[in-house]
Parts: sequence; structure tokens; C-alpha cells
Amino acid sequence: MSYESSNLVAEESSLAERVAASVVGLNVLSVVMGFAAIFQWTEVESDFFGVSLFNLYGASLVLAGVAVVALGLASRTGLVDTAPNRSAGLLTGSLFGLVGVVAGALVASQTLGLSSVVLWLPVGLLVGAGVGAATVLPREDIGSTLPAGALSILVGALFLLNVLTVEWEWEPEGFSAAFTGPVVVPALTIFAGLVCAWAAAKSHEGFGTRGRQAGAYLLVGLNAFGMLGVLLLLVVFVATKGWSRMVEGLKFGLFSEPAFWFHVPGLDQYLIFEIPGVWFYWPFTMNGYSLSKDVVNGVLPSIVGTVWLVIGAVLFAVPLGVGAAVFLTEYAEQGGFTRAVEIATNGLWSTPSIVYGLFGYAFLVPRLGNTTSLMAGQLVLGFMLLPLVLITSREAIQTVPKEYRDASAALGVSQWETIKSVVLPAAMPGVITGVILGVGRIAGETAPILLVATGNLQASSGPAVLSGFRFTASPPFVANPVLLDSISALPYKLYATITAGVVSTDPAFGWATALILLIVVMSFYAVGIVSRIYFRRKLEQ
Repeated sequence: MSYESSNLVAEESSLAERVAASVVGLNVLSVVMGFAAIFQWTEVESDFFGVSLFNLYGASLVLAGVAVVALGLASRTGLVDTAPNRSAGLLTGSLFGLVGVVAGALVASQTLGLSSVVLWLPVGLLVGAGVGAATVLPREDIGSTLPAGALSILVGALFLLNVLTVEWEWEPEGFSAAFTGPVVVPALTIFAGLVCAWAAAKSHEGFGTRGRQAGAYLLVGLNAFGMLGVLLLLVVFVATKGWSRMVEGLKFGLFSEPAFWFHVPGLDQYLIFEIPGVWFYWPFTMNGYSLSKDVVNGVLPSIVGTVWLVIGAVLFAVPLGVGAAVFLTEYAEQGGFTRAVEIATNGLWSTPSIVYGLFGYAFLVPRLGNTTSLMAGQLVLGFMLLPLVLITSREAIQTVPKEYRDASAALGVSQWETIKSVVLPAAMPGVITGVILGVGRIAGETAPILLVATGNLQASSGPAVLSGFRFTASPPFVANPVLLDSISALPYKLYATITAGVVSTDPAFGWATALILLIVVMSFYAVGIVSRIYFRRKLEQ
């Protein structure tokens, strides 16, 4: 090849890379917009610069599909410098073939009227076999780009030709659910966008090994960001639904005012706490239940109950779990016993929460006054938390280098002193990580506390645990009747709100309760993360 020809191919390759990068960016944007529509962040009937959202989806998919097919053809004809493999691979062909089977079967049964499975199934299999062959038999550049581009063009054309519209609805025979346009269109956009972006990423790196890695990295990266995005969208979705109710009546100010105050139902007065310089009043989080129409009903008793449930569970489970982990790792002989404990703890951690609730209802409740109580809830949640604390603590202790123990023993320090002063501080960040994960699970559990802890949903205040302690002259010498009283908790409050029909009559209250629950759980996470950072910094000193 002459110098001029080589230079021309290099310039075309550079242009192809820019086109491929643009296609990846366009498809990622389509995927994001699809998720936004599914979570109702954007209205499906909205317009952008005079173009409907559905047509925008269709135009972007058609444009991306045409570009991907062009990139594959440019590679096959030698216009760009690439290094494709002989085939796109059986795995890729099988996946595209499966898409072909589904598409062919749907067209045959819904468009061509072949209602019998004997008729539409062979059509679907035939289409799938053809798509699979078109993927596997040609060279990789054609096998990767042609099916992906065709899928993107086909889906985009369905939107542009108004085959799938906002009013479109499909009720498959034998299904109680219906598929609607506002859900199906964004879902198809996400799927076609991911497939097309994968093909463009392979083209950007010239196919071959580097192309496959680029495609895999793109999908893995989008999957990671997608999960984070879904979590963010969930939080934003709940926040938009419940924010106005949650901040209803919120008041705050600076100087010459009390710090915060809240109404006590039935007493016709406000409790005032003074802090120089600032005050605020947040009814939804400072009030309990009230029959008065002039007072904003709040969830303070449920917040306090949730906090005490988590505190009690942590105080019960963490010492036991860390102590057991120390014994199993540092003292017990590694053999059949430790393996049996490991299998048992893994099984207990995966046990459904309702089973723990039934255990508490059948075993703990009859022994704790034969009624639901805060202590029963704390113990049940503590049993749920215990396996994860034990598992993560063992793993954290095992990761402490053996040299730490040897160096301490060489100085004549006893084994217990070594564990207390060397091993546990080094393992503490890992232990806290396990506690954070466990607290995130138990704080939102509904089934166990529904069976063993919850009671009056119309409480005006939370359990006064600290002021409930009493010293006695006989064993157990310290008593706290509050621990044996029923409580309200945020997960149960939300469940009862939904089942009572309040969400249908007053949906903002349910969403506001869900938002408060999210805030409380995130607050526990924040405390755990700060503790982990603190211990890690102490370790580095």
C-alpha cells in the first residue's frame, strides 16, 4: 500500500473512531432518558424543541443504528484499519438469535394472526436461526454491527411510524397484566441503546480482542452506573412524591426565638426547647398522631421506635458476633466445627425475615409478657443481624496479616492482649462494614416487627426508654417496663398506612413516611461510614 493510501486509511480510521464515540454517547443518552421516563422523571407525552419524546427515541435509535451498520461496512471494505476476528462468536450469536426468536414469535402471533403455538413458534425459531447465522457466519465486524444496527433501526422505526404510541396497549392472552406504551417504549429504548452502544464500542477499538474488552467494559460500566442511577431515581421518585407533605408546616428562624417546639396532642400546648441563636419546628417529624385538624399528623413515635429497635439489635448482636468471630478465628481449631459454624451462619443470614418473625412470635413473645414489645423486636432484629456480623468479622480478622501477631508475640505480649490491641483495631473497619450492611437490612424490615413489636399506631410520643429504667431491691435489680411495651416503627407505619387505604385517600402521607424511612436508614449508614473512616485513620497513624 502506498504512503497516500495508508494516510487515507488512517484519516478514515480517525473519523470512524469519532463516529463510534458519538454513537456510544448518543445511545448512553437514550438509555438515561429511557430510565428517566420509566421512573416518571420525564413525561412520556412531553416535547423537546417541538419533537415528541417517542419520536426523539425513534430518531436517535435509527441514527445510531445506521451509523453502526456503516461502521461495520467500512471495516469490512477496508476503509478503516481494524483487526476483526473470524467470527463474532457463538455466545453473541446465541444472544442475538434469542432476540430474533422473541421478535419473530411476536410478529407471527400478533401481526400475522398465527395464534396457535404450533404456527408462531416455528416462525420464531426460523427467524432466530437466521439472525444467529447472520451473527456467527460473517466476519466479526459484520456479525457484531449488522444485527445490532438492524435491531436499533427496527425499534426506532416502530416509534417513528407510530406503531408504538402513548395509547398503545397489549394484553396477552392468559396474562392479567397489560403492557402499555409509556413502559414498553422506554424499555425497548434502553435495550436497543445498550446493544447498539456495545457494537459501537467494539468498532471504536477496531474489533478483535481490544474491541471485545471495550464492549464488555462498556456494558459492565453502564451496569454499575445504571444500578447507582436506579437507586438515585428511586430516592428522587420518593422525594418528589413525599417532599411537600414531609415539610408541611416547617418553620425555622434565627435569634431571639426558641430552638424548636412541637405540639403535644391533648395538652393544648407546645413544648419548647431553647438553644441560643436558632430554632425550628418540623411537624411531620416532631408530632405524633392527633385527632385535631389544626395539627399536622407526624411520625415521631415511629422514628423513635425504629431508632430504639436498631440500637437494641446492634447492642445485642455486635458483641456476640465479634466475640464469636474472635473465638472461631483465633482460638478454635480450624476443622469440622468451624466449617459447620460457617455453613450455619451463611444459612441463617439467607433465612427469610418472616421466619425470624415467626420464631420471635412463638418463642420470645410468650416469655416477655405474652404481648408484642420493644425488647422482642430488638432481640429478633438482633438475631437477624448476628450472622452477618459474625461472617464479616471473621473475614476482617482473617485479613489481618499474620506478621502483626508474630511481632506482638515476639515482644512477649499475651494472645489476648495481641487480639485486643493489634488484631481487633486492624479488623475494625471490616467489622463496621458488616454492621452497616446489617443495619441497612434490619432498619427497613416489616414482617418481624409486625409480629413481635408493633402496637398502637395512634401514639402521640415514642418510647421513653432512657427515663424508664428503675432500680429494684431484688433481681434483676434494674427494670424497664418501657422495653415490654408495644411500639410503632416506620416500616410498620408505612405498611399500615398502605393497607388502611390512606395512600389512596392521602398518598402524600405514605410517600412522606417512606421518605423519612429512607432518611433514617441513610443516617444509620452515615454513622457507620464515619465510624469506619475514623478507625481507618487511627490505623494509619
